[in-house]
Amino acid sequence: MIAFLMRLLSAAVVASHLFNHVTCIPIEDGTSSRNASLVELETSATPAAPHWVIYSDQWVSGENGPPDPSAVKGFNTFIISFLLTSGAADQALEWQTISASDRSAIKSQYAAAGIKLLVSVFGATEAPTTAGSDPTTVANMMAAWVKKYDLDGIDVDYEDFGAFDGSGGSAVAWLKTFTKQLRVHLPQGSYILTHAPVAPWFQPDAWSGGGYLAIDQAVGNLIDWYNVQFYNQGSSMYTACTGLLTKSGGAFPGSSVFEINANGVSLNKIVIGKPAVKSDAANGYMSPSTLASCLVTAKNMGWSAGVMTWEFPNAQASWISSVRSKVFA
Repeated sequence: MIAFLMRLLSAAVVASHLFNHVTCIPIEDGTSSRNASLVELETSATPAAPHWVIYSDQWVSGENGPPDPSAVKGFNTFIISFLLTSGAADQALEWQTISASDRSAIKSQYAAAGIKLLVSVFGATEAPTTAGSDPTTVANMMAAWVKKYDLDGIDVDYEDFGAFDGSGGSAVAWLKTFTKQLRVHLPQGSYILTHAPVAPWFQPDAWSGGGYLAIDQAVGNLIDWYNVQFYNQGSSMYTACTGLLTKSGGAFPGSSVFEINANGVSLNKIVIGKPAVKSDAANGYMSPSTLASCLVTAKNMGWSAGVMTWEFPNAQASWISSVRSKVFA
Protein backbone atom coordinates (compact mmCIF):
# COMPACT_ATOMS: atom_id res chain seq x y z
CA MET A 1 0.00 0.00 0.00
CA ILE A 2 6.52 3.56 5.58
CA ALA A 3 8.31 6.48 7.10
CA PHE A 4 8.19 5.82 10.78
CA LEU A 5 9.67 2.40 9.98
CA MET A 6 12.70 4.06 8.47
CA ARG A 7 13.86 4.40 12.04
CA LEU A 8 13.98 0.61 12.14
CA LEU A 9 14.31 -0.62 8.59
CA SER A 10 15.79 0.52 5.32
CA ALA A 11 13.68 2.50 2.90
CA ALA A 12 13.63 -0.44 0.53
CA VAL A 13 12.12 -2.72 3.14
CA VAL A 14 9.30 -0.43 4.13
CA ALA A 15 7.52 0.19 0.82
CA SER A 16 3.96 -1.08 1.30
CA HIS A 17 2.95 -1.37 -2.34
CA LEU A 18 5.86 -2.37 -4.48
CA PHE A 19 4.80 -1.13 -7.88
CA ASN A 20 5.36 2.48 -8.90
CA HIS A 21 2.71 4.46 -10.65
CA VAL A 22 4.21 6.12 -13.67
CA THR A 23 1.49 7.11 -16.13
CA CYS A 24 -1.07 9.73 -15.15
CA ILE A 25 -3.56 11.98 -16.86
CA PRO A 26 -5.38 14.88 -15.23
CA ILE A 27 -8.75 14.57 -13.57
CA GLU A 28 -11.38 17.03 -14.68
CA ASP A 29 -11.78 19.68 -12.01
CA GLY A 30 -15.53 19.27 -11.69
CA THR A 31 -17.47 18.67 -8.52
CA SER A 32 -20.79 17.04 -7.88
CA SER A 33 -23.84 19.25 -7.60
CA ARG A 34 -25.09 17.05 -4.77
CA ASN A 35 -24.63 18.56 -1.31
CA ALA A 36 -25.93 15.90 1.03
CA SER A 37 -25.78 16.85 4.68
CA LEU A 38 -23.55 14.66 6.79
CA VAL A 39 -26.27 14.44 9.41
CA GLU A 40 -28.47 12.64 6.90
CA LEU A 41 -26.02 9.78 6.45
CA GLU A 42 -27.86 7.20 8.51
CA THR A 43 -28.26 4.23 6.19
CA SER A 44 -25.42 2.25 4.65
CA ALA A 45 -25.20 0.34 1.40
CA THR A 46 -22.14 -1.45 2.70
CA PRO A 47 -22.27 -5.18 2.02
CA ALA A 48 -22.47 -7.20 5.21
CA ALA A 49 -19.23 -8.61 6.58
CA PRO A 50 -17.21 -10.61 5.85
CA HIS A 51 -15.46 -8.51 3.22
CA TRP A 52 -13.15 -10.43 0.88
CA VAL A 53 -11.07 -7.74 -0.77
CA ILE A 54 -8.50 -7.88 -3.57
CA TYR A 55 -6.43 -5.05 -5.03
CA SER A 56 -5.32 -4.82 -8.65
CA ASP A 57 -2.43 -2.57 -9.69
CA GLN A 58 -0.32 -4.68 -12.04
CA TRP A 59 -0.61 -4.47 -15.78
CA VAL A 60 -1.68 -7.87 -17.12
CA SER A 61 -0.97 -8.81 -20.73
CA GLY A 62 -4.10 -8.87 -22.86
CA GLU A 63 -6.20 -7.30 -20.13
CA ASN A 64 -9.05 -4.91 -20.92
CA GLY A 65 -10.17 -3.79 -17.50
CA PRO A 66 -10.69 -6.08 -14.50
CA PRO A 67 -10.56 -9.84 -15.13
CA ASP A 68 -13.57 -12.02 -15.72
CA PRO A 69 -15.38 -12.36 -12.38
CA SER A 70 -14.71 -16.10 -12.41
CA ALA A 71 -11.00 -15.35 -11.91
CA VAL A 72 -11.74 -13.71 -8.56
CA LYS A 73 -14.63 -15.89 -7.42
CA GLY A 74 -14.81 -15.87 -3.63
CA PHE A 75 -13.94 -12.18 -3.35
CA ASN A 76 -16.72 -9.63 -3.01
CA THR A 77 -14.70 -6.41 -3.37
CA PHE A 78 -12.28 -5.65 -6.23
CA ILE A 79 -10.19 -2.47 -5.89
CA ILE A 80 -8.38 -0.94 -8.84
CA SER A 81 -5.29 1.16 -8.04
CA PHE A 82 -4.49 4.09 -8.09
CA LEU A 83 -6.21 7.43 -8.45
CA LEU A 84 -3.75 10.22 -7.66
CA THR A 85 -4.12 13.95 -7.17
CA SER A 86 -2.65 14.32 -10.68
CA GLY A 87 -5.02 11.81 -12.27
CA ALA A 88 -5.55 8.12 -12.83
CA ALA A 89 -2.61 5.69 -12.94
CA ASP A 90 -2.11 1.96 -13.53
CA GLN A 91 -5.38 0.01 -13.29
CA ALA A 92 -7.40 3.13 -12.54
CA LEU A 93 -6.05 4.59 -15.77
CA GLU A 94 -6.97 1.41 -17.64
CA TRP A 95 -10.52 1.62 -16.28
CA GLN A 96 -10.71 5.24 -17.41
CA THR A 97 -9.43 4.56 -20.91
CA ILE A 98 -11.50 1.51 -21.87
CA SER A 99 -14.76 2.29 -23.61
CA ALA A 100 -17.88 3.27 -21.70
CA SER A 101 -19.65 0.21 -23.08
CA ASP A 102 -16.86 -2.05 -21.81
CA ARG A 103 -17.03 -0.42 -18.39
CA SER A 104 -20.78 -0.90 -18.30
CA ALA A 105 -20.54 -4.55 -19.31
CA ILE A 106 -17.82 -5.30 -16.74
CA LYS A 107 -19.74 -3.49 -14.01
CA SER A 108 -22.85 -5.54 -14.80
CA GLN A 109 -20.88 -8.80 -14.75
CA TYR A 110 -19.31 -7.94 -11.40
CA ALA A 111 -22.65 -6.91 -9.93
CA ALA A 112 -24.19 -10.19 -11.04
CA ALA A 113 -21.31 -12.00 -9.31
CA GLY A 114 -21.82 -10.02 -6.11
CA ILE A 115 -18.51 -8.15 -6.42
CA LYS A 116 -18.23 -4.41 -5.75
CA LEU A 117 -15.78 -2.32 -7.78
CA LEU A 118 -13.84 0.42 -5.99
CA VAL A 119 -10.86 2.64 -6.77
CA SER A 120 -7.97 3.11 -4.35
CA VAL A 121 -6.42 6.56 -3.99
CA PHE A 122 -2.90 7.81 -3.22
CA GLY A 123 -0.89 4.65 -2.41
CA ALA A 124 2.79 4.55 -1.56
CA THR A 125 3.91 6.99 -4.25
CA GLU A 126 1.89 10.01 -3.10
CA ALA A 127 2.09 12.17 0.04
CA PRO A 128 -0.80 14.62 -0.30
CA THR A 129 -0.51 16.28 3.11
CA THR A 130 3.22 16.82 2.80
CA ALA A 131 2.70 18.13 -0.73
CA GLY A 132 0.25 20.74 0.55
CA SER A 133 -2.80 19.40 -1.31
CA ASP A 134 -6.08 20.75 -0.02
CA PRO A 135 -8.18 17.85 1.31
CA THR A 136 -11.51 19.37 0.31
CA THR A 137 -10.41 20.09 -3.24
CA VAL A 138 -8.87 16.63 -3.64
CA ALA A 139 -11.97 14.94 -2.23
CA ASN A 140 -14.19 16.87 -4.65
CA MET A 141 -12.05 15.83 -7.61
CA MET A 142 -11.83 12.18 -6.61
CA ALA A 143 -15.52 11.85 -5.81
CA ALA A 144 -16.33 13.32 -9.22
CA TRP A 145 -14.04 10.71 -10.85
CA VAL A 146 -15.75 7.85 -9.02
CA LYS A 147 -19.14 9.06 -10.23
CA LYS A 148 -18.02 9.77 -13.79
CA TYR A 149 -16.49 6.32 -14.20
CA ASP A 150 -19.32 4.50 -12.42
CA LEU A 151 -17.62 2.75 -9.52
CA ASP A 152 -19.16 1.56 -6.26
CA GLY A 153 -16.89 3.56 -4.02
CA ILE A 154 -13.43 4.61 -2.94
CA ASP A 155 -10.62 3.20 -0.81
CA VAL A 156 -8.30 5.66 0.95
CA ASP A 157 -4.79 4.17 0.90
CA TYR A 158 -3.10 7.10 2.59
CA GLU A 159 0.64 6.51 3.03
CA ASP A 160 2.00 9.97 3.80
CA PHE A 161 4.22 8.66 6.58
CA GLY A 162 6.13 11.90 6.99
CA ALA A 163 2.93 13.73 7.85
CA PHE A 164 1.56 10.92 10.00
CA ASP A 165 4.79 10.58 11.99
CA GLY A 166 5.17 14.34 12.39
CA SER A 167 4.64 16.34 15.55
CA GLY A 168 1.72 18.48 14.43
CA GLY A 169 -0.98 15.89 13.83
CA SER A 170 -1.42 17.22 10.29
CA ALA A 171 -2.19 13.80 8.78
CA VAL A 172 -5.05 13.15 11.19
CA ALA A 173 -6.65 16.53 10.56
CA TRP A 174 -6.18 16.13 6.80
CA LEU A 175 -7.81 12.69 6.75
CA LYS A 176 -10.76 13.83 8.85
CA THR A 177 -11.53 16.67 6.43
CA PHE A 178 -10.93 14.48 3.38
CA THR A 179 -13.24 11.73 4.65
CA LYS A 180 -16.06 14.13 5.54
CA GLN A 181 -15.85 15.80 2.14
CA LEU A 182 -15.89 12.47 0.28
CA ARG A 183 -19.13 11.61 2.07
CA VAL A 184 -20.71 14.89 0.96
CA HIS A 185 -20.51 13.60 -2.62
CA LEU A 186 -20.44 9.82 -2.02
CA PRO A 187 -23.11 9.33 0.64
CA GLN A 188 -23.73 6.19 2.60
CA GLY A 189 -26.60 4.36 1.06
CA SER A 190 -25.07 4.87 -2.38
CA TYR A 191 -21.28 4.42 -2.14
CA ILE A 192 -18.73 2.43 -0.18
CA LEU A 193 -15.88 4.24 1.58
CA THR A 194 -12.99 2.28 3.06
CA HIS A 195 -9.56 3.18 4.45
CA ALA A 196 -6.38 1.09 4.22
CA PRO A 197 -4.10 2.11 7.12
CA VAL A 198 -1.06 0.20 8.27
CA ALA A 199 -1.77 -1.68 11.50
CA PRO A 200 0.66 0.30 13.72
CA TRP A 201 -1.33 3.48 13.10
CA PHE A 202 -3.96 2.05 15.47
CA GLN A 203 -1.35 1.79 18.23
CA PRO A 204 -2.54 3.89 21.22
CA ASP A 205 -0.56 6.85 22.53
CA ALA A 206 1.96 6.62 19.71
CA TRP A 207 0.96 9.15 17.05
CA SER A 208 0.58 12.89 17.03
CA GLY A 209 -3.07 13.84 16.91
CA GLY A 210 -4.13 10.40 18.11
CA GLY A 211 -3.41 8.42 14.96
CA TYR A 212 -6.10 6.25 13.41
CA LEU A 213 -7.85 5.82 16.74
CA ALA A 214 -8.64 9.55 16.61
CA ILE A 215 -9.72 9.26 13.00
CA ASP A 216 -12.02 6.38 13.88
CA GLN A 217 -13.51 8.33 16.79
CA ALA A 218 -14.13 11.41 14.65
CA VAL A 219 -15.23 9.98 11.29
CA GLY A 220 -15.36 6.21 11.78
CA ASN A 221 -19.12 6.33 11.31
CA LEU A 222 -18.45 7.47 7.73
CA ILE A 223 -15.94 4.68 7.01
CA ASP A 224 -17.44 1.31 6.12
CA TRP A 225 -14.42 -0.79 7.05
CA TYR A 226 -10.62 -0.74 7.29
CA ASN A 227 -8.42 -2.77 4.92
CA VAL A 228 -5.66 -2.96 7.52
CA GLN A 229 -2.17 -3.63 6.21
CA PHE A 230 -0.75 -6.27 8.55
CA TYR A 231 2.49 -6.40 6.56
CA ASN A 232 5.63 -4.39 5.80
CA GLN A 233 6.07 -3.57 9.48
CA GLY A 234 9.11 -5.70 10.27
CA SER A 235 10.12 -9.31 9.78
CA SER A 236 8.63 -10.51 13.07
CA MET A 237 5.38 -8.56 12.99
CA TYR A 238 1.99 -10.21 12.35
CA THR A 239 3.51 -13.45 11.00
CA ALA A 240 1.91 -15.83 13.53
CA CYS A 241 -1.69 -16.05 14.69
CA THR A 242 -0.93 -14.67 18.17
CA GLY A 243 0.89 -11.60 16.85
CA LEU A 244 -1.74 -11.01 14.20
CA LEU A 245 -4.79 -11.50 16.38
CA THR A 246 -4.22 -10.91 20.08
CA LYS A 247 -0.77 -9.62 21.07
CA SER A 248 1.31 -7.85 18.44
CA GLY A 249 4.27 -7.04 20.70
CA GLY A 250 7.54 -6.09 19.04
CA ALA A 251 7.95 -2.56 17.76
CA PHE A 252 4.20 -1.90 17.66
CA PRO A 253 2.43 -3.27 20.72
CA GLY A 254 -1.34 -2.90 20.85
CA SER A 255 -1.85 -3.19 17.08
CA SER A 256 -3.18 -6.74 16.58
CA VAL A 257 -6.79 -7.30 15.53
CA PHE A 258 -8.31 -7.75 18.98
CA GLU A 259 -6.07 -5.09 20.53
CA ILE A 260 -7.27 -2.59 17.93
CA ASN A 261 -10.82 -3.60 18.84
CA ALA A 262 -10.07 -3.17 22.55
CA ASN A 263 -8.90 0.36 21.73
CA GLY A 264 -12.37 1.23 20.44
CA VAL A 265 -12.56 0.18 16.78
CA SER A 266 -15.52 -1.96 15.76
CA LEU A 267 -14.31 -5.56 15.45
CA ASN A 268 -16.06 -6.29 12.18
CA LYS A 269 -14.52 -3.26 10.52
CA ILE A 270 -11.00 -4.70 10.97
CA VAL A 271 -10.34 -6.54 7.69
CA ILE A 272 -7.04 -8.45 7.81
CA GLY A 273 -4.72 -7.42 4.98
CA LYS A 274 -1.98 -9.76 3.77
CA PRO A 275 0.25 -10.02 0.67
CA ALA A 276 -0.75 -12.69 -1.81
CA VAL A 277 2.79 -14.01 -2.18
CA LYS A 278 6.10 -13.19 -0.48
CA SER A 279 7.21 -10.96 -3.34
CA ASP A 280 4.13 -8.73 -2.92
CA ALA A 281 5.54 -7.27 0.32
CA ALA A 282 8.81 -6.87 2.17
CA ASN A 283 7.56 -8.94 5.09
CA GLY A 284 4.43 -10.05 6.92
CA TYR A 285 3.54 -12.85 4.51
CA MET A 286 1.45 -15.81 5.68
CA SER A 287 0.63 -18.81 3.56
CA PRO A 288 -3.08 -19.10 2.73
CA SER A 289 -3.35 -22.24 4.86
CA THR A 290 -1.74 -20.56 7.88
CA LEU A 291 -3.96 -17.52 7.47
CA ALA A 292 -6.98 -19.83 7.22
CA SER A 293 -6.06 -21.36 10.58
CA CYS A 294 -5.84 -17.89 12.13
CA LEU A 295 -9.31 -17.10 10.82
CA VAL A 296 -10.71 -20.09 12.69
CA THR A 297 -9.37 -18.66 15.95
CA ALA A 298 -10.61 -15.17 15.11
CA LYS A 299 -14.07 -16.40 14.15
CA ASN A 300 -14.35 -18.34 17.40
CA MET A 301 -13.58 -15.09 19.24
CA GLY A 302 -16.36 -13.18 17.49
CA TRP A 303 -14.57 -11.66 14.49
CA SER A 304 -15.88 -12.02 10.95
CA ALA A 305 -14.67 -8.88 9.15
CA GLY A 306 -12.89 -10.64 6.27
CA VAL A 307 -9.54 -10.55 4.50
CA MET A 308 -7.85 -8.16 2.10
CA THR A 309 -4.95 -9.11 -0.18
CA TRP A 310 -2.41 -7.24 -2.26
CA GLU A 311 -2.68 -8.21 -5.10
CA PHE A 312 -4.17 -9.69 -8.31
CA PRO A 313 -3.07 -11.71 -10.28
CA ASN A 314 -0.88 -13.31 -7.60
CA ALA A 315 -4.09 -13.84 -5.67
CA GLN A 316 -7.07 -15.21 -7.53
CA ALA A 317 -10.03 -17.50 -6.85
CA SER A 318 -7.85 -20.39 -5.64
CA TRP A 319 -6.05 -18.14 -3.13
CA ILE A 320 -9.21 -16.90 -1.43
CA SER A 321 -10.75 -20.37 -1.56
CA SER A 322 -7.83 -21.65 0.50
CA VAL A 323 -8.04 -18.74 2.95
CA ARG A 324 -11.76 -19.28 3.45
CA SER A 325 -11.65 -23.07 3.47
CA LYS A 326 -11.54 -23.78 7.22
CA VAL A 327 -14.32 -21.56 8.50
CA PHE A 328 -15.79 -19.30 5.79
CA ALA A 329 -16.20 -21.79 2.94
